[in-house]
Amino acid sequence: MDKDRAVRVDEESLPRESDTPQHEVRDQDQQNGVRVAEAVTSAWSRSSLIMAYASMWLLYFVNGLNSSLTANLSPYITSEWSEHSLLTVIGVVTSVMGAACVMPIAKVLNLWDRTLGMCIMVVIAIMGLIMMAACESIATYCAAQAFYTVGFTGVIFSVDVITSDTSSLRDRGLAYAFTSSPYMITAFAGSPLGNQFHESNWRWAYGTTCIILPVAAMPLIIVWQMAKRKAAREDRLHYKPRSTRTWAQSVWFYIIEFDIIGVMLMIGGLILFLTSFNIAGNTVDVWQSPKVIAMMVVGFCVLLAFAAYERWGAPKPFIPFELLCDRTVIGACLLDITYQVSYYCWASYFTSFLQVVFDTSFTQAGYIAAIFDFMDPIWLLGCGYLIRVTGRFKWLLMAAVPLYLLASGLMIYFRSPGHSVGYMCMVQIFLAVGGGTMILIEQVAVLAAAKHENYASMLALLSVFGNLGGAVGNSVSGAIWTNTLPQKLRQMLPDETKEMWQEIYESLDVQLSYPVGDPTRIAIQNAYASSQRNMMIAGTAVMGLSIIWVLMMRNIKVKDNKDVTKVLF
Repeated sequence: MDKDRAVRVDEESLPRESDTPQHEVRDQDQQNGVRVAEAVTSAWSRSSLIMAYASMWLLYFVNGLNSSLTANLSPYITSEWSEHSLLTVIGVVTSVMGAACVMPIAKVLNLWDRTLGMCIMVVIAIMGLIMMAACESIATYCAAQAFYTVGFTGVIFSVDVITSDTSSLRDRGLAYAFTSSPYMITAFAGSPLGNQFHESNWRWAYGTTCIILPVAAMPLIIVWQMAKRKAAREDRLHYKPRSTRTWAQSVWFYIIEFDIIGVMLMIGGLILFLTSFNIAGNTVDVWQSPKVIAMMVVGFCVLLAFAAYERWGAPKPFIPFELLCDRTVIGACLLDITYQVSYYCWASYFTSFLQVVFDTSFTQAGYIAAIFDFMDPIWLLGCGYLIRVTGRFKWLLMAAVPLYLLASGLMIYFRSPGHSVGYMCMVQIFLAVGGGTMILIEQVAVLAAAKHENYASMLALLSVFGNLGGAVGNSVSGAIWTNTLPQKLRQMLPDETKEMWQEIYESLDVQLSYPVGDPTRIAIQNAYASSQRNMMIAGTAVMGLSIIWVLMMRNIKVKDNKDVTKVLF
């Protein structure tokens, strides 16, 4: 790289125009974290780049393994406190926290440094894991899940941003497919490991992850910092003296740079709006409550205020308004929220459903649920290659959405006890191919519509919509579960166990204690099947909107676009 194009970085703030030569005017519009990323990617060797990708692969492995363990253990952990029905409540809380955290994380990555943001998120994730390992009540478990979700969401978000920094637009789908490929391993490793922890001590599942996570993150952080120093030595990266701002001026500077007002409006709006769904989804007839309606209306109004502030009031808006109006960005974000709503309408109780209705073991249920995670990265490698060869991505969406709708419809049909569990396995493969394609291309699409300096913001925006969809989907699932399963149990249970419906409803262990063929077990199976069928109908109906969102998106050509300096792919 020509040293006349050196990147100039202030250690604490954006550089002053008067201190910057004319040849660096381009960098004035970029924030420090973006400039550091460009300097690092221009300075490091291919071996360093390979090591960085190996570390990112390990971080995805740790995330996938812990997610698989949590998905398998959560029904039993909540049942330990007789709160099995709160699975969707926990899902909503974690989705809200995940949605709320990505915008501040993106600001840290852009304003300061990619790995600094990752270090902060690793610390938060470790705090959550320690809390989960030590929790003694459902309230502490929920709080621990919130910390854990914020931490791991931030870590994976940082990895995705660094992946976009180090891959060309043409090969970005292939790069994302590679970093997510550990899910092929963790998909099936999580079930037997989860079973072992369940039989011994489930707390060690989180204690072990607490030890592994910093070890996996360390190589990436070290390689990045070494490349950063190399860039400075080679005159690619210039550090300026610390600014002379007063303490008050620095506080105001960061309030503006982090768009604190906008972030608070978004967080407040999301919490109010989604909490109303949370309450409504887990209490019978609560929609008649003025408090719930008020929370929903106020939350929606606050979100509108956030959009207005970002358009007309923010000195440094989180995302340029023209990008928010881009039809590809809008289509990708709406597709993501639709997909997440559809998926989480049924996913939270899926492993419980398999064990109760199809009499699968703990491990077998985990394996079936993991088919999606196993097939997804395998197909994504092929999907990324097809994008690389053709230079287009929209045609893949046009095939993926109908396939997902077909699979979702088949799930409705095969959800009764009379069908073989093999059909569920087949449908999971279809869902993996369709759903995985949508997730990958959503990322490629929003990045194709943006410049490098907006990558973190665009991925954060997509993540907000995805977490919002997850929260709404969990709320819908909880509403159907709360308003359907107890009623069905009271109707279907034989007289000798009819009065035990509450105990049966709240505990998976109690549900599984009745042998297959027992009248009580048959009643539980039929009640489960009825509730799950309603969940799938809701998810399939919502997913029909995805066809509209795909048609909105432009078919951007990515084949000839190489927007970063040094790439692995």
